[in-house]
Formats: sequence, structure tokens, C-alpha cells
Amino acid sequence: MSVSLALAAAGTVVAVALAPHAAAAGVPAPSPVGISGRGAAVPFKEQEAEYAATNGTLIGPDRLYGRLPSEASGRQAVTLDATGEYVEFTLTAPADAMSFRYSLPDNAAGTGRDASLDLTVDGNRLKSVPVTSKYGWYYGGYPFNNNPGDTDPHHFYDETRTMFGSTLPAGSKVRLQVSSTGGSPSFTIDLADFEQVGAPIGKPSGALDVVGDFGADPTGATDSTAKIQAAVDTGRAQGRTVYIPRGTFQVRDHIVVDQVTLAGAGPWYSVLTGRDPVDRSKAVGVYGKYAGQGGSRNVTLKDFAIMGDIRERVDDDQVNAIGGALSDSTVDNVWMQHTKCGAWMDGPMDNFTVKNSRILDQTADGVNFHMGVTNSTVTNTFVRNTGDDGLAMWAENVPNVKNKFTFDTVVLPILANNIVTYGGKDITLSDNVMADTVTNGGGLHVANRYPGVNSGQGTAVSGTITAARNTLIRAGNNDYNWQFGVGAVWFSGLNEPLNATVDVTDSEILDSSYAAIMNIEGATNGLRFDHVRIDGAGTYALQIQAPGSASFNDVTATNIAQSNPIHNCVGSGFRITRGTGNSGWYADPPACTGTWPDPKWTNGGVPGGGTPPTDPPTDPPTDPPTDPTVNLAKNRPVTESSHTDVYPAANAVDGNANSYWESANNAFPQSVTVDLGTAEAVRRVVLKLPPAAAWATRTQTLSIQGSTDGTAFSTLKASAGHTFDPAGGNTATVTLSGTPTRYLRVLITGNTGWPAGQLSEIEAYTG
Repeated sequence: MSVSLALAAAGTVVAVALAPHAAAAGVPAPSPVGISGRGAAVPFKEQEAEYAATNGTLIGPDRLYGRLPSEASGRQAVTLDATGEYVEFTLTAPADAMSFRYSLPDNAAGTGRDASLDLTVDGNRLKSVPVTSKYGWYYGGYPFNNNPGDTDPHHFYDETRTMFGSTLPAGSKVRLQVSSTGGSPSFTIDLADFEQVGAPIGKPSGALDVVGDFGADPTGATDSTAKIQAAVDTGRAQGRTVYIPRGTFQVRDHIVVDQVTLAGAGPWYSVLTGRDPVDRSKAVGVYGKYAGQGGSRNVTLKDFAIMGDIRERVDDDQVNAIGGALSDSTVDNVWMQHTKCGAWMDGPMDNFTVKNSRILDQTADGVNFHMGVTNSTVTNTFVRNTGDDGLAMWAENVPNVKNKFTFDTVVLPILANNIVTYGGKDITLSDNVMADTVTNGGGLHVANRYPGVNSGQGTAVSGTITAARNTLIRAGNNDYNWQFGVGAVWFSGLNEPLNATVDVTDSEILDSSYAAIMNIEGATNGLRFDHVRIDGAGTYALQIQAPGSASFNDVTATNIAQSNPIHNCVGSGFRITRGTGNSGWYADPPACTGTWPDPKWTNGGVPGGGTPPTDPPTDPPTDPPTDPTVNLAKNRPVTESSHTDVYPAANAVDGNANSYWESANNAFPQSVTVDLGTAEAVRRVVLKLPPAAAWATRTQTLSIQGSTDGTAFSTLKASAGHTFDPAGGNTATVTLSGTPTRYLRVLITGNTGWPAGQLSEIEAYTG
């Protein structure tokens, strides 16, 4: 299968993962999980329901707000609505636990319904797993309510988790099956994540135990708030770690931490949960002291879960998993779910890090660095199904400076953006994966928006904003408020013009739901795009709605739905500087129409503006052809049998014919293998040596081999001598039959000019 979205941007080394698919199942669509070198390195293997074995009904693909598949990962899912219907996943690696994402219909009162699904392993029923809709289904406008009488239902999905009790080997078949429709008329399954949790983490030496030393209740039957607070206070006074052993602990108010380590047995084992039964503004959370109280510092929170019970959004209620001011502090391997925000941090505060964590099913933001947060980071963190921005910085009245969001995966923000900085100086938003924006936002956003963001207070966007090596998949949306689309990457100068250096480099913008790049609401200057690949946009490559300036170098665009790739009604008010290596995104004159087009998704979606098929497709759609003039091997991952000195195989795919790979001497055979990312019908391989006159003519004896899995290789071209003559450009061309090939290997067994394999470029083309 050839999917052009899986191709890497020039200058990047990534591979977009494609889920395996069965016949008559979901439309193949790139997954945000498992992209090499980008996003969070998650501990689970993810499988989408639409590619699993099922006797249920495929829904989607669809991206229209308010429809059930529009909030599913990949915009597709499977609905089970009869006893005996199931989705069955086959494990690709050993696992002892799973979490799965699902939706139940709301009840008439808007209070949610409770039901269960049977979990079977290899045909044997293991247990019943409870599911609920009480954390989903919001209605009306911001900040939303639970009244089904209002319009615009959304936030349909939730996640639950369960352990198997033993480790299941790869190949095990894990089935979610309907045993009764009495609790719910239907069950929609989006995906499942399988992982190897292992044993609980033991108590650190010298640590205080909240159960053994302070009497906290691990059964969750009684309120443990005061006892855990006492343990934390003692830990600070004595300089000792405070340990939360295995158990579920009722916590009905903030645990306030300062100069202490609070550590659990692991987020699958140590769980803080709860909410005050009378005062609903009080709920489980671990907080630093607020800045007005002096703030907290030197805090470590690690290896536990905070599972809230928040079912509505009230912005004045501080019912977040983590909050306050925490300087010189770290949150490590904390699972945050069913709270208002995962972490809402109110500065001034400095040097705070969230890492290796999961943030799921929030009613508002995943993380918000709110005013006066400096030198702080969220990294290697997985965020999904937030009610507002996934990861945000908001410099309200106090500057945010030198913060970073790096190596994070942010999927399905139900409102607003995947990743955003509202104001901020010298901010880094890099090495992330952003996917499936739903409404009122884009994938990556840089803006002078929201109260308190202005240059008079030093809070506006300033310095250098670095957005490097990001991958955006199905980002942006056809906004139902604006009645036109929001770009996957977008900029706004609503409060005042955005005047800063904004570098968007080495990135991919794939299958955008509306435009790929957009600016709006006031001038935006200083944009610099370099080595960016746009593959698939529902409407335009560029949507220009405000003055400003931008430079473009090595920016390529393919599969743009509109024949004119630019929409611009401000004319010369937006100045474009074109460097080298650009293609597919520029037009003069651009389009300027009185109406906005409906989006047509060129990959991973249904053409025609978002109307899903009435019946599941019987076969996957035909993928768009790969451009035969594009070198599929350029800057792709590459391996080698050996190299000598400073001549690695990376030199053979860097686009520079003067740099070269050379193998170990006197040790034939030698090989170089390029991962093209997906199986492509390669019909022509061009091999090069440096064109310098110092290179004498030589003949290398070589064959071309191919593989779809990187393990089993077949011969695409038998071994033969190929002559490289400087007078003819030192180039040899090998024609092939077009056998689908992902891993392309050049195997060299001889060289008349030097006792080693030598190549300066390997180029692969489909035509």
C-alpha cells in the first residue's frame, strides 16, 4: 500500500505509522502513536478498533463537529449495538494491562449511564469491565452544560483501564464483547492501548508510608486527605520521601506540597481519587502553595495516578490534578484523568517539569503554564481528549519566558488547539506530534490573544519562537463559529500585531482538515518556514486573512484540495519571500472568493466535504499516486553493513553528491538499506558517486533488493556490473519492475576502483 502522507519532510527523519487494516474495515489513516523520533515514547502498543476483527458497524470517517466519529482517533470507530457483537484485538507484544477508549450514548437527563463489557482472552471470558458516560456529553456553548435539551453535543468519549492478572503473550486475542444492551443500547469502541505494567514499585529506603505510618485507607472507603497531608508535612520536616503504597485513596481536597518527594508504587497501583460530597469546588489534587503565599519549590511527584470525579466545567473551581506554583520541581510518571485540568500552573514560578506522564479526559486544558511561568517544560507526555487546549502557555499579565513543550503527543483536544502559546518570549514547541483537532482551534498556534497578552506588560509574543521537527496529522478544523476553517498551523495578532521571529522548520503538516497554514486577526510578521512538507489539505496550503510577512524555503505542498493553493484577500499586505526548493503552495494571483469552500480531504478522509458513507466501504480507497519525480530516499532512515572513518551511510541520502558512504575495506559484500517509510512501487534507482575529477572511472558489482517488513528481502535486480564515469556525471541508473518496496537495499560485492562499497547518493523514484 502506498500512502503519500507517510513520506517524511525534507530534512527530517521520521516514519508515520500506519495501522494494519483488514478488508472491509476502516480507511487507512496515519496514526499519531509510534512516529520515530517525535512525540512521546509511550509504554503501550495502540490498536484502532476500525482495523480490528469485529462484527460491529464501522462509523466514519467524518470530521464534522457534533458527530460521533469526528471525535474518534483517525475519525473512525466501531459501534456495537447488539448482544454478542465485539471488537477483537490481536496482541503484537506481551501485555498484562489495557486501556480502551469508548463512548456510550447519554441518558435523557444528561447525568450519564453505567454499563459493562465482557473482556475475553482467546475465547475465554476473563471479567466484566465497567464503562460509563458520566464524564462525557456536554451541550450548548462555552463553558457548556449537561443539559441534553441544548444543542451541539460533544465530548463523547472516555477511557477506562483494566489489568489481566497475568502477562498475555503476543498473538493473544483480546475481545471486548456486548453481553447485554440493558445498561446501554450501544457501545462505540475507538481504540485500545496494551502494555506491560509489571510489578509495583517498592517503598524507597527510609521513606514514610502514608498507610503504615499515618493510617491512610488504601481501600478508599474513608477520607484519607488529612492523613496524607500529615505524611507530606512530616516528610518535609524530616527531609524524607513520602510513599503511597498500592491502593485507592479518597482525597477530597488539595494535598499541599513543598520541599518534599511524594512517590507511589506506579500509576496503575497507587491512585488518589475523590471529591468533597458537599462542596463541589473541592476535589483531589496535589498543589504547590500559590505565588501569593510564597510558592513551593523542590517538589517531586512521581509514580502515581490522580483520578478525579469532575463531570462539568466551572472555571472558578480549582479542581485540577496539579496546580499552584512549583519552582525547581518535577512531575514524573503521573497519570491524570477526570480532573478539570491536568496541570494548571499559576506563577510566578521557575524551572518546573512535567515528564513521562499521561493526561486523559479533562474538562479543560491538559497543561496550562498560566502567567509568570519561566524555564519550564512538558516533555515525553501523552495527552488525549482534553476539553480545551491540549498543552498551553498563557502569559496573562506576567511574562512567560523560555518554556518548552517537547517530545509530546497531543491527540483530540475537543475544543481549541493541540499545542499553543498565547504570548511568551523565546518559547520552544518542538519534536511533538499533534493529531485530530476537533473544533475552535488548530494543531499548532502562536498568538497574541486572550486577556493580559500585550507588549505593554511584556507578555506578547517576542524573541524567537522555535517550532521544529513537529508532525501534525488531521489538524485544524472547519470552524462552526467562524463559518470558515482554522489552519493546522495558525497565527493570530488579535490583541496587537505579532512581531517576533517564528521559525517553523523540519516539520510535516499532513491531511489538514482545512488549510495547512493560516494567519488572522491582525498583522503577523517574522514567520520563517524552512524544510516543511505539506501533504494533504482540505482547502488551501496557505490561508491569509491579515497583513504580515513570511519567508519560505524548501516548503513543498501536495494533495491540496483547491486548484489555487493560496487564499489571500489582503493582497500585497502580506509579503512572501520565496527561497529555494519550494513547490506546490504558491500562486499569483491567489484565490480571493466571497465564499469559503467545504473541505475535501485528500488522504485519510472521505472526499466531498465530510459526508461519511452510508455503508462501510468494502475495500480501502485507492491511495493517491506518489509523485514520480520525488526522490523517496532523500533524508530517510538508513542502515549499513559497515562504514569507514567519517563516511557513514547517512551521506548517501543527504541530497549532497559530494558527501559519500564508504564501507570497511577488503570485506565484501557490503550494503546500504533505506527505509522509504511505506511500501512504494519503485521503478528507478539512481546511484551516484562524487562528480569530482579525482574520482577515476570504476565499476561496482551490485544488486538491488527489497522488502516490505525489513526482514525478508527479495532480489529486485540481479547482480551486475555498473560503471560510474566522471565524464558522465558518475551516475548509474537501475530500472526495476515496480514491486512494492519499503526497505530498499543496495548490495555491493565488488569495486574495480577501491576495495570497498562507495555511494554518494541513493535515489528512488516511482517513475
